[in-house]
Amino acid sequence: MPDLTLDTLRGDGQAFMQDVSREYYLAHAGLKETAELTPIYERYRHVLGREALELTLELLRTTPEGSEERRSARTLLEWQVESQAGRAVAPLEEREIAWEGSAVVRLGDGRAVPHARAAIEIANAADRRERLALDDARAALVERELAPLRQERLERERDFVESLEVAPGYVATFEALSGIDLGALVAQCRGFLAETRAAWDDVLPGFLKRSLGIAPAEATRADAIALMRARHFDHFFPAAELEPSVRRQVAEMGVDPDAAGRIAYDLTERAGKRSRAFCAPVRVPEEVYLVLRPHGGQADYSTLLHELGHALHFAYMRPDLPFEFRWVGDNSITEGYAMLFDHRMRDRGWLLRYTGLGRAEAGAFLRHAAFEELQFLRRYCAKLVYESALYSGEVPWGALPDLYVETLGGATTFRYRRADAFVDVDPRFYAARYLRAWQLQALLAESLVERFDEDWWRNPRAGPWMVEQLFGEGQRELADELAARVSGAPLSFAPLVRAVERALA
Repeated sequence: MPDLTLDTLRGDGQAFMQDVSREYYLAHAGLKETAELTPIYERYRHVLGREALELTLELLRTTPEGSEERRSARTLLEWQVESQAGRAVAPLEEREIAWEGSAVVRLGDGRAVPHARAAIEIANAADRRERLALDDARAALVERELAPLRQERLERERDFVESLEVAPGYVATFEALSGIDLGALVAQCRGFLAETRAAWDDVLPGFLKRSLGIAPAEATRADAIALMRARHFDHFFPAAELEPSVRRQVAEMGVDPDAAGRIAYDLTERAGKRSRAFCAPVRVPEEVYLVLRPHGGQADYSTLLHELGHALHFAYMRPDLPFEFRWVGDNSITEGYAMLFDHRMRDRGWLLRYTGLGRAEAGAFLRHAAFEELQFLRRYCAKLVYESALYSGEVPWGALPDLYVETLGGATTFRYRRADAFVDVDPRFYAARYLRAWQLQALLAESLVERFDEDWWRNPRAGPWMVEQLFGEGQRELADELAARVSGAPLSFAPLVRAVERALA
C-alpha cells in the first residue's frame, strides 16, 4: 500500500467511524444481538496502525502553535490514540455488549429480569424490599461476570495507551491530547464537594424521608435511583405527550426537530435495547439516531431533551468541516448542548408551557430538580476523583473497589457496591467531559437569555442563531474556548452553585 497521506487518513477514518458507529447503534438499540467490531477494525487497520500514529505525531510536531493546522493535528492524534486503543480492546468490548444483551438477573423468588432492564425496574420499584433484593441479585451477577470483563478492558486500555509513549503515562496522555487540565478540574471538583457539603447534608434527610421513608444512614445506591426517579410527578409527564411536546418546543425555537429527515427517533420498548439512552451519529450530519428505552415520567422527558441536544448538534453540523471536527474533538461541547436542553426541566416557564405541571406544583418539582442536580454533580465530581486514581496506576487494581465505595459514598451519602467499581466508569475520563459540559451549559444559557430573553427556547430567532454559531461549528473548539467566544467567561462551578442554592432555598 502507498504511504499514508492526510487525505487518506481523513477519508478512510470517516468511513471507519461510520461503520463502527452503525455497529454500536444496531447492537445498543437491540437490533443486533451483539456488535461485531473486530472485523471493522481489521478492515481499517491501515489507518489504525503505527504509520497513522507517526503521521499525526509529525503533523503535531510541525504545525505552528495556535494555528488551525495545530488544532486539527491534536484532534486527529486524539482520535488515533482512542481508536487504536479501541482496536486493542475490541474483543473484550464485543463480549461485554453480548453479555449486556443476554444477561438475566435471577431473584430468590424465581423471577428473572433482563439485566438491560434492571436499572429501570430498580427505579420503578415502590417496595423497598423488592428494590434491594433486585439490586442484590444484580450486584452478585455483575461481580461474578461483568466486573472481571470491565476490569480487564480498563487494564488493557491503560496499558496500551501508555505503550504508545505519546506522553509519560495515561493521565498525561489524556491531558496532552484533550487539551483538558485534569489536575485543575479535579481540584475544582474537590472544592465543589467541600463548598456544597453543608447544603447536601441539610436537604438529603428531608427528601429521603418524604419520598422513601428512610434515613440517610439506611440509603443505598438503589434507593438513590428510585429517589431521583420521582414517580409521584409521573402524571404531569404523560408518555403520550413526550415526543410531541419536545418537538413543539424545538419548532417554536425556529429549528426543524427532524433536521429535514436527518434525525430518526427510536423511543419504543424493545428487548435487548440498552436502558441508558444514547444518540448515534452514524453519518455526520446526514444520519443520526436518537434511541431511548422508556423508564416513565419526568425521567423520559429529561432524557429525550438531553439526547435531542446531541442529535441537533450532529445533524446541523456544517458538512464542509473536516472529518476530525465533525466526528471527534472535545465531547464536552456536545454534552454541553445536551445539558442545555435537558436543563429546560429546571426552567419554570418551559415546564408550564410544555408539560402538565401547573403553577401550584411547579415549585415542588423545581426543588426536586435542584436536589437531583446537586446529587448528580456531587456524584460526578466524586467519579472524576476516583477515576483519576484508577487511571494513575498509583492504586493497585485490587484496592480500587474499596476506594470506589469510599469516594462515591462519601460524596453522596448513599452506600455503593464494590461490584460496580469497574462498571460505573465511563472510559477515557468521560466524567471530565460531563463536568465541563455542566459548566458550559450554564454559561450558554446565560448568554441565550441575554440575547433572546428568558424564554429563548421559544424565540424563533434563537434556533437559527444556535445552528449557525453553535451546532454548525461541530467540535472544532475546546469547551473553554467556546465559553469564552459566546459568553466571555471562564468555565467554573460558580453558576451551578448559585442556581442550586436559589432553587433549594
